[in-house]
Amino acid sequence: MRRSILSSLRAHLGRLVAACLAIVLGVGFGTLAMTAHSTATHLIDETIGKQNAGVDAVVEYHVNMITAADYTTIKKLPQVVSAITETSAFVDVTWPNSVRPSWFAVDAKYDTSKIAGPGASAGRLPTTAKEIALPAKLMAKYKLRLGQQLRFTESGGKVWTPTVVGILDDSASLGESRGLATESLVRFLTPDARIDHIKVAAAPGVSQAALAAAVTAAVGTDLEVFTGEAWIEHEILAVTKGVDVIGGMFGMFAVIALFVACLVIANTFTIIIAQRTREMALLRCVGASRRQVFVSVIAEASVVGVLASTAGVVLGLALAAIALAVAKGFGLDLPSSGPHVSVLSMLVPLVLGVASTLLAAVVPARRATRVAPLAALRPELTPAVGTKPGVLRLVVVVALLAGGGVLLAAGAKMHQVAIGVVGGVISFVGVLAIGTLLVPALVRLLGILPARTGVPARIAVANAVRNPRRTAATTSALLIGVTLISLTCVGIASVRKTFDATLHTNHPIDLTVTTSEPVPANAARQLESVNGISHVAPIRTVALTGGRLPLAVTGVDESSASAVVHDPALVSRLKAGSALLDVNTMSSLELKDGQAVTLVSGRNRLTLTAFQGSSQLGAITVTTGDLNTLAPNAQITGFWLAAEPKADGAEVIDSVRQSLPTVKELTVDGGLATTAEYTKVFDILLSVAIGLLGVSVVIALVGVGNTLSLSVLERTRENALLRAMGLTRRQLGGMLAVESLLMALVAAALGITLGLVYGWTGTAAMMGGQIEGSIQYAVPVKLLVVITTVAIVAGLLASVLPSRRAAGVAPAAALVTE
Repeated sequence: MRRSILSSLRAHLGRLVAACLAIVLGVGFGTLAMTAHSTATHLIDETIGKQNAGVDAVVEYHVNMITAADYTTIKKLPQVVSAITETSAFVDVTWPNSVRPSWFAVDAKYDTSKIAGPGASAGRLPTTAKEIALPAKLMAKYKLRLGQQLRFTESGGKVWTPTVVGILDDSASLGESRGLATESLVRFLTPDARIDHIKVAAAPGVSQAALAAAVTAAVGTDLEVFTGEAWIEHEILAVTKGVDVIGGMFGMFAVIALFVACLVIANTFTIIIAQRTREMALLRCVGASRRQVFVSVIAEASVVGVLASTAGVVLGLALAAIALAVAKGFGLDLPSSGPHVSVLSMLVPLVLGVASTLLAAVVPARRATRVAPLAALRPELTPAVGTKPGVLRLVVVVALLAGGGVLLAAGAKMHQVAIGVVGGVISFVGVLAIGTLLVPALVRLLGILPARTGVPARIAVANAVRNPRRTAATTSALLIGVTLISLTCVGIASVRKTFDATLHTNHPIDLTVTTSEPVPANAARQLESVNGISHVAPIRTVALTGGRLPLAVTGVDESSASAVVHDPALVSRLKAGSALLDVNTMSSLELKDGQAVTLVSGRNRLTLTAFQGSSQLGAITVTTGDLNTLAPNAQITGFWLAAEPKADGAEVIDSVRQSLPTVKELTVDGGLATTAEYTKVFDILLSVAIGLLGVSVVIALVGVGNTLSLSVLERTRENALLRAMGLTRRQLGGMLAVESLLMALVAAALGITLGLVYGWTGTAAMMGGQIEGSIQYAVPVKLLVVITTVAIVAGLLASVLPSRRAAGVAPAAALVTE
């Protein structure tokens, strides 16, 4: 049997290429996912470990804040050889080429003889109150140099003009950029500065547990005490939450890719064994037992699984190295030594790849044992055609679809993601189970139009539904990828739309710019010239002091407001005769929507209809015309700004803060920073999800091409007869293209439909109960059109090689083929 297995592998190697490619892609993707997660985790572990080298215990505030007395008490303990405090001062600094100061944190230098601390990559650390060391990235950003003098201002008015004497090595740092100064200087700037942590090094012979116990006894339970190892784990956990979530996402997509590969492998082995019916029967005739036939098929699958999985691991490691190089090209701070490769990141995908191949080959192998020896004597063999599901199977399918649908609805209504996920999985299994009925029916439906174009198209439709089981299996592989991509796009679009609606309610204006100084005449034009700003609306303000509370009334032009206020409800109410009041003002004046409110400014009185507005707009907001009636001489005191949708929020805010150089004090506020962060997260999630899930689509398309190739081999005589009857090579290629296209269209139509249902119910389950307003369901038409287009193009591409193979066989030669 060993020689038979080897000869079979050599003879059928070409037919196994597609299955091998599916395994290579699935395992390679799994290796890439695990290596990426391992590299990120290793980087964080290594970085935090270096930052806390020498630390045996850490004290953090718990119930009470850490005091200087606590530090003194800890330092006197006999178990302690060194103790340092982490203290910071917060100052304003005007960087070179900046118009206004920005906030900056300065840490206190401490003794690093026992406990690790910041080091200088150039220059030295500060030793006097007139010196400072700055992070390398900050130095590069503002083009600072050693020996340069800066000006810092503390909130209480204290001024500090230090000289930059060192550049801090922040190549592996996590978090915001912070400067370093002497402890006495930090205490001078902020005498009541909070002690963030006390880090302690143990005396020789004292364990971390004993040190932590001694410190706890000294400071009490109102402060939290960690051992050094526990503190590092605590810090790693705080940082790696997002990494673990992303790692879980990568792992989920890797499992999906392997699952799709299993479908392709199972379909491939099923077709190959169907084509080798006579071969299997001959083996039985010469004495091979059922067990030997079964073992031979499993052995073939094992060889294919091991070789392809090994190649997949190598591919995954290569892709990880390429991804790391690309990430560095975008300026991300990643380890220079390359990806961190762990045994698990190679072994797990390898084992899963081999196991998946064996699992996918079990059912075809069992079918091979059922081949009767007399089958070898039949003059012509036709591959087995899948049967339609029986009554029991239909009952099970209906139960799966109904049960899954109920759980989906329950998850959306009860806002339980877990219930919704279970419902989605159950219902999707039901869809896959009914595929032998559903897919051929959809193929016939979609094939009505192309069938009218001629005989080749009608034959293509008939071929596509000839073997319902195979067609359903091939389409299911592509269906999984399309459904997941559609689900992701719909879900992210719906969540983004919901977040936008919520953010626009809480932050209806991207940016507000206000000042108490006279505004330059060309201020609006200066702000419009800022890169990323699309609209600018001037506002005027007058203070009302005659009532119970001093109130500010803001006036804005109606037409300008519609371009900068993102909440349609506010825009519709902001019209002549109406006033928008924030919640606190409505409450203090004991007003409700629709009631009249009278505003008095000097001798001018104005009665308006009050409506609840937004705190970002101000206490009272009216139209410019109404404000002119109330206070004709009101001056421009600021502007409302709208940003472009794809603008970088941080850059726009920084540019606006540095605008209007003649104005000394400028206050910039608004929801742009929050909106931009959410938008960036959603864009990243969407890009990553589409990229990762695209792998499953590629694998599925390999399956489509494989099915067509094997179908061409099955129908060699049939195709030759069609050629002999006048069918041209082009028509034969078109026939296979229509067959592939119909399967791709069915997968796209069904996948997008399921994606809409799952995306909407998932959004309801995830967002419901967490927002004040209603869920906003989105239909990302452009993305769904792109998905459909890609499926169509990919289906046509999958038919190219099978078409060339079919057209390359001469009719006379094919008619004599056994």
